Amino acid sequence: MENQVPAQLTPKQNFIQFLKFTMFSITAGIIQIISFTLLNELTQLPYWPSYLIALTLSVVYNFTVNRRFTFKSAKNIPFAMMQVFGYYCLFTPLSTWWGNALIYLQWNEYIVLIGTMVINFITEFTFTRFVVFRKSINTNDLAKKEVEETV
Repeated sequence: MENQVPAQLTPKQNFIQFLKFTMFSITAGIIQIISFTLLNELTQLPYWPSYLIALTLSVVYNFTVNRRFTFKSAKNIPFAMMQVFGYYCLFTPLSTWWGNALIYLQWNEYIVLIGTMVINFITEFTFTRFVVFRKSINTNDLAKKEVEETV
């Protein structure tokens, strides 16, 4: 599977892929905001554990739907998830640190959360598209079915 040639997508396919990633990221963002809000408003947890729990829920959902429907990848799921985990091993401590620092400076926790989510969206799309799924785009059963339907 890893030795596959990267998919050559048309500009239209790239645009549709980006739109799908955006839409799934918006729904993942909704999951993150709702879970963060519930934890922030209904518990006495500080910012960082509320953020980490909400981020984890969002990441698992976003990875699952984007692997299946956006990138249509048949790549080894544990390996792909480990690559995404590696991304989050860098992103999570940094975003937790700057989030906590901005909260300490009296920034509103929702402004910090939304700003962090925008940075996450841009960097995660770039990483998943050009690193994680680069060589396995359009290799799953869904992509194969679409090809069969066009023939």
